[in-house]
Amino acid sequence: MASTMALAQDNTLQISSGGSDIATLDAHRASQTTDKALVGWMYNGLVRFPPGSADPKDIELDLAERWETSPDGKVWTFHLRKGVKFHGNWGELTADDVVYSLTRSADPKRSTFSADFAAIDKLEKLDDTTVRITLKYTDVNFLGRVSNYHGGNIVSKKAAEELGDRFGTNPVGTGPFAFAEHVTQQYVKLVAHPGYFRGKPKIDTIMYRMIPSDSARELAFTSGELDVMYAKREQRWVDQARRRGNINVDIFRPGEFRTLHINRSIAPLDDLRVRQAIAYAINVDDLVKYVGKDVGPRGCSVVPPGYLGEDCTAGNYPFDPAKAKALLAEAGHKDGITLKVTVSNISAQQPIMEIIQSQLAKAGIKLDMSVVDHPTYQSQSRKNASALVFYGAARFPIADTYLSEFYHSSADVSKPTAVTNFSHCAVADAEIEAARTEPNPDKQKAFWKEAQRKIHDDVCAVPLFDLNQVWAHSNRIDYGYDLKGAMNLAPPITELTTVKPR
Repeated sequence: MASTMALAQDNTLQISSGGSDIATLDAHRASQTTDKALVGWMYNGLVRFPPGSADPKDIELDLAERWETSPDGKVWTFHLRKGVKFHGNWGELTADDVVYSLTRSADPKRSTFSADFAAIDKLEKLDDTTVRITLKYTDVNFLGRVSNYHGGNIVSKKAAEELGDRFGTNPVGTGPFAFAEHVTQQYVKLVAHPGYFRGKPKIDTIMYRMIPSDSARELAFTSGELDVMYAKREQRWVDQARRRGNINVDIFRPGEFRTLHINRSIAPLDDLRVRQAIAYAINVDDLVKYVGKDVGPRGCSVVPPGYLGEDCTAGNYPFDPAKAKALLAEAGHKDGITLKVTVSNISAQQPIMEIIQSQLAKAGIKLDMSVVDHPTYQSQSRKNASALVFYGAARFPIADTYLSEFYHSSADVSKPTAVTNFSHCAVADAEIEAARTEPNPDKQKAFWKEAQRKIHDDVCAVPLFDLNQVWAHSNRIDYGYDLKGAMNLAPPITELTTVKPR
């Protein structure tokens, strides 16, 4: 009996993302980093990013076994795999589930990602295994929208309708692992889905543990209590871990692009000269030195590095404290200004903001920082309570997603359609909208380029650096693929992932 229990324990993956708890496991609501990892292990899309990749060029078939596209790119027909089983006793996947899921994803009352599906004009079930999607306009990002990422994940129609508001705590997908249990602020337990269409996973159980403390998480890892952990995104930690030899460090994309958003609705930040002063007073190179070249490469635009459409021709804001002081004086603030700022206490944010606070102070810009827990920071930022918002995010790697969510007026945090436009930027709406519907790739890039120039010139935000994902795994773990990227910001745990006996 004891040996049987030990064997079962040996086939359990112990992992921690560093979160204090989950918010929801409803794939169409889950936007927090802690939630997204679990979603990635439980659901599938019509197409997918292969495990280990975050490159749109690598997108391949997932729940669909093939697709066809009309010559104008507006009509997509997906033919579904037969015999795909949902978790538990919720039956097999059909076209009804796909139509329901994408309709749900496009509904702002039921989805966090509804804006991503604005191009969809019609969703049709042609038969039990065929779905036709008609678009209002050609959407270069379309396959990304129906991939295994955010609103593209497919849920069980029957389960979602029967469970209603309880679906987020009783999720049902088709992925390699199924939800089993959640103990608040302790763990989420997933179990292997024996009917997974790619084959039963080699790992029986995933214990997703809530350990928000960096030091406690590392202690659990080094003592063997964890097999995989979210690590410190600091070059010093990475270098030390590599020297130890018993930690496998995983650095991968997409990074969560760190940007300092300037709230133009708060005086004196409604004055362009004051926003320019802030930009000139920040030494981004010093921030990059602190974070480290492997972990935090510098950005050159408000669109993150490596995204399709990123354009650097507007240039960076040069570090010039003297010019910053002169601009403040010109704006009527020769004695400087004080700004109230809300800052998260997480290790990926507070130290950086303390460096920025020191830099700005030298130019006469004092930050009155209120350091709070991360959920409070998220809430306060969306209530317009902070003059500056230091924010990191990873999105589908195309310019439209970042420009639409952070710099289009419809995403303004003061509006019912709010997403993450903390700066109340509205100067590039026309270009952002034109790029979405432009079928010519070169013209589309030209619209994106102009949008980035306008946002730069209006100093809606100061782009800082791309904070790559840093995780660690023990020698017990073989992911089953080469980890270069993961859209859900955590190593994909698949049917091929294995755990060696202790």
